[in-house]
Amino acid sequence: MESTPISARVTFGPVASGEEDDREAMSNTHSHRIVVGVDGSESSVDALRYAARMAKALDEPLHVVTTWTAPPIDPYLAIEWSPAEFAREALDESIQGAFAGNPPHDLTSEVLLGSAARTLIGLSDSASMLVLGSRGHGGFVGLLLGSVSAACAEHAHCPVLIVHTKKTVDTESAPSSSDEDLNP
Repeated sequence: MESTPISARVTFGPVASGEEDDREAMSNTHSHRIVVGVDGSESSVDALRYAARMAKALDEPLHVVTTWTAPPIDPYLAIEWSPAEFAREALDESIQGAFAGNPPHDLTSEVLLGSAARTLIGLSDSASMLVLGSRGHGGFVGLLLGSVSAACAEHAHCPVLIVHTKKTVDTESAPSSSDEDLNP
């Protein structure tokens, strides 16, 4: 019995005019690699671990990226500090923290100059998936998503997976439930 390949496209929500052409172009430009953005935060290291599991399951290489921008510094006050070297150290520490010195054999890493969101969205053009932590080292702790993950989720050119770090509950301070609490 001869099998016939089946092609299907799943679309969630309405397709705007011209969007169908964009989706067709996206599906033709993806390479087979999973890109994960890290910044050294716990959330990004968790995302890196998860991305490695996805890459293994999908038999795709893993590309780990961190970005940096040059802060405005008075040249007379500048010390021997390199934001690019600082970013490389954060990237290396993230990889070490995620894999305890035993990273996947097909892992590549890169430090790029530019804003995190814009750079990762650009890399999404040639990725099969973009993986990010839900919160980086940014400012507003109570938010569900950080600005980078929110921007990438909205504008990336490939599927985006946002990994939420599991929160531990302090059992002593957590409210307990009793049978009385469960009955209305």
